[in-house]
Amino acid sequence: MGRVAASRSRKRPPEAIGERYNGGVNQTQTQEVWNERTLSDPHAMPDKAKRVRAMFAAISRSYDLNNRLHSMGRDQTWRRIAVATAGVKTTDTVLDVACGTGDLSLMCADAGARRVIGVDFTHEMLRVADTKRRPAGEATVGKRHRGEMMLADGDAMRLPIADRSVDVVSIAFGLRNVADPRKAIGEFYRVLRPNGRLVILEFSLPTNAMMRGLYQMYFRHVMPWTATLVSRDRTGAYRYLPRSVNTFVDRQTILKELVKAGFVSVAARPLTFGVAVVYSGRKRK
Repeated sequence: MGRVAASRSRKRPPEAIGERYNGGVNQTQTQEVWNERTLSDPHAMPDKAKRVRAMFAAISRSYDLNNRLHSMGRDQTWRRIAVATAGVKTTDTVLDVACGTGDLSLMCADAGARRVIGVDFTHEMLRVADTKRRPAGEATVGKRHRGEMMLADGDAMRLPIADRSVDVVSIAFGLRNVADPRKAIGEFYRVLRPNGRLVILEFSLPTNAMMRGLYQMYFRHVMPWTATLVSRDRTGAYRYLPRSVNTFVDRQTILKELVKAGFVSVAARPLTFGVAVVYSGRKRK
């Protein structure tokens, strides 16, 4: 699942990013957030951001476990492919939007990025991410050295980053959770340096009819029940997940929005029969 992030000033450089994450103060939401009425089209809800924040606050502690169990470990493979698609270099500053519990941010740091800035608007998710941070400068298995990893509050639609200040923008399973994805894509373009790279990892629907049927059966009937059992969630988070995917825009629409924002060399790579897709693009020089 993805995340959205909270509002701060837009014009500060990465060195002075927003207010760095300090542990958060929000209380976990245990009341129902999503029901049959609000799930008819969750993207149309005017208070979608508030609902998404409450939902992720409630499931933050079990988020990683459910991801591993219900993707059968594929979610980490998808993230590694996203990092490889971004072509992270040792000179790069990476902005990981809607970073959640920090898995993609950490992979970018381990890939050798000079600095990784993870932003999200759910304190409880950032609290989990904070426990995963490892010292910068240590060598990884591939003999690269980990870059610095910072965490901060940040809104995907109003990023607390200066214009043309980062080399890579990444977002994993978060774009569909943003209230206005088009506005977020515009922000991604704004903060990237010329020739900077964008990589978006998002759920999708398989195009093969048989795979799509199997996927829908699992995604709509099995996963919501088992994931809710594991997380003890009362917000309806795992009923929201399949509905948010089924009602989100299709692949071609996302590619068109990237082009409209100014990105070039845009592409979409389906993963695992199309259950997930890696979208990529580059800012003009």
